[in-house]
Amino acid sequence: MKWDPARGRGKRVHLRHALLACGFTWLAASAIAQNEAQAQTPNNGAQQRLLRDDLTAPDDTTQRPPGSKSDSSRDGTPNDGTPPDGSSTPAPSRIGNIPTYGLSAANGASDTGYDSLNRKRKKPKFYPGQRKPKPAAGPGSPVPVNSATSVLTPPRLSIPPSSTANRTPIAPAMAGTVTGQPTRRRLKLDDDPFGAIGDYAGSFLVKSAIEVRGGYDSNPGRFVTEKGSPFYVVAPELLVVSDWSRHALVADLRGSFTGYGNTFPPPTDGTISGAPTNVDRPDFIGHIDGRIDVSRDTKLTGEARLRLATDNPGSPNIQAGLAKYPVYVSPGVTLGIDQTFNRLQISAGATFDNTIYQQSKLTNGISTSNDDRNFNQYGGIARVSYDVIPGLKPFAEIQGDTRVHETFADRFGYRRDSDGGYVKAGTSFEFTRLVTGEISVGYALRSYQDSRLDKLQGLLTSALLSWSVTPLTTAKFISETTVAETTLAGVPGVLVRTYTAEVDHDFRRWLTGIGRFTYGTLDYQGSGRLDDLYSISGDVIYKLSRSLWVKATLRRDWLVSNIPGGSTASTLAMVGIRLQN
Repeated sequence: MKWDPARGRGKRVHLRHALLACGFTWLAASAIAQNEAQAQTPNNGAQQRLLRDDLTAPDDTTQRPPGSKSDSSRDGTPNDGTPPDGSSTPAPSRIGNIPTYGLSAANGASDTGYDSLNRKRKKPKFYPGQRKPKPAAGPGSPVPVNSATSVLTPPRLSIPPSSTANRTPIAPAMAGTVTGQPTRRRLKLDDDPFGAIGDYAGSFLVKSAIEVRGGYDSNPGRFVTEKGSPFYVVAPELLVVSDWSRHALVADLRGSFTGYGNTFPPPTDGTISGAPTNVDRPDFIGHIDGRIDVSRDTKLTGEARLRLATDNPGSPNIQAGLAKYPVYVSPGVTLGIDQTFNRLQISAGATFDNTIYQQSKLTNGISTSNDDRNFNQYGGIARVSYDVIPGLKPFAEIQGDTRVHETFADRFGYRRDSDGGYVKAGTSFEFTRLVTGEISVGYALRSYQDSRLDKLQGLLTSALLSWSVTPLTTAKFISETTVAETTLAGVPGVLVRTYTAEVDHDFRRWLTGIGRFTYGTLDYQGSGRLDDLYSISGDVIYKLSRSLWVKATLRRDWLVSNIPGGSTASTLAMVGIRLQN
C-alpha cells in the first residue's frame, strides 16, 4: 500500500482535534470538582495557601468551625481572604506595577558631596576675625532663623517679665518695624574697644593722652660699673586728624621727660667721669603732615617736623666731665608733589633740616660751645612706584643732600662739610591682609671736604612688616639704617643699623602682652670701633577702661664694644598709668 501524504495530514488533523476535545473535557471536570470541594469544606482554600506559602501542612486538616485558631495564619492575619485592615476590598497587586518609595532619588545629596562631573570644590577663604557661616542643619535640627532679623544668641526658654516690662518706647523707624523698610545693617564690631575716642573740635578729631611711670634703672648713666637710681617719666601725646572730604591735615606730637632721683658726682680720685652728674633728659618728636588735592591725580604734600633730644647714654660723642647732657633741636620741612599716571606714581620733594646744640656745662662751672656740631642740610628726594597688582607695589627711591656746618672746622680741626645720599629699591605689599608692609635694599655714600676723612659708605636695609598670625596675635619686624654725625677725631660718621622683632598678644580684650627683641650695630668707620646693641623687653598692658590703662615694663640692655672699657649693661623695671581721651 502506497503512502498518501494527503491522508497522513488528515489523520494528524483528526488526532489533534481528538486531543483538544479530551483536554477541554478534563478542564471542565476539574472545575466542577473544585466547586463541589469549596462548597463542602470552607477551610480548603486556606489549607492550599498554607501549603503554597509555608510549604508545610497543618497537623489537623479536618473541618473546624469559623473563629477557631486554625482560621488565622501564624502572623495573626485571617486566612479567609479578608484584608488585614478588615475592609472588604482586597489589597492591589504589585505585579507589573512600578514600586514607589517615601524618598525621592538623590534625596541625600549635598553641595559638598559627590559630583558626577568630578569637579573640585574649593573651600571659601575668610579674613581674620570674619564670621564663618554655620554648617547646614542636619536631621532633627530646628528650623534656622534669618540672621539679618534676629539676634545672634538663641532665645531664652522663658523670658522673665523684667526684660519686657517698663521699656521706653522707640520710633518704629529706629526699631526697624516699618512695613517695607529694609533691614537695618548691623554696626561693625569695635576693633579697639579700649582705645581713645577723642573729641571733635570743628572738623578735627583730637585725641590726647599722658603717661606717668616710675621705676628703677640699674645703670642710667651706662657706667662700666653699674650705678642705679629710681626714676620717673612723664610722657604727653597729642593727635589731631582732619575730617575733610578733600585735602588732609595730621599732627602727631609725642614727648617725654625722664628724671632720676640720684646724681652721680665725679670720682674723688681726680679722674674725669665719662657720664654727667645729672642724667635727666628730655625727648620730643613731632610732625605735621598736610595734603592738598589739586585734582584726582595731582596732590601737593608738605611736612613740618621737630626733633628734640640728647646723645644716648654711653655714646662716645659725650664729653667727659659734663654736669648734664646738652640738648639739641632739629627742625625740618619738606615740600613735594605726587602725580599719578594710571598705575604709575611719581613723587618728588625738597627737604631742609637744621641741627643746633646748646652749650655744654661742665662740673667745674665752665661752659663750652658746640657750634662745630651745628649744621644745615639741604636735599631732595624722588620716588617712582608702579602698582603691578592690588597688594604689590614695587618702587625705586633716590635721595641726595648737602651738609654745611656752622664752623669751618670742628674742635679737632676736621672740615666736616659733606655731600651724600642713597639709592634703594623695594616693594610694598599686602598679602590677604595678613602680611603687610614694605621692604627695601639700597646703598649709601657720603664724601667729606677734608681729605683726611674717608668716605662713609655701606649697605642700607629697611623693612616694616606686620603679620597677623591670629586675630589675637600680631608679629612685627622693623629694620632701619641711618647715617649719623660724630665728634670722634678721624671718624667721618657712624653707620647705624637696627633690627627689631616684636610680638603682641591679646590674652583678653583688656589684657595685652608685648615681647620685643632689638639688635643693632654702630659702625664707626675709619676708627675700627664696632659696637653691638642688644635689648630684650616685655610689656603688660591692663586696660581698665577706655580712659585708664595700667602698664608694666621689664627690660634688659647690653652694649658690647670691641674697645676696652666700652661695654655696659642695664636693667630697667617700671610701672605706670596712662590717661587718654
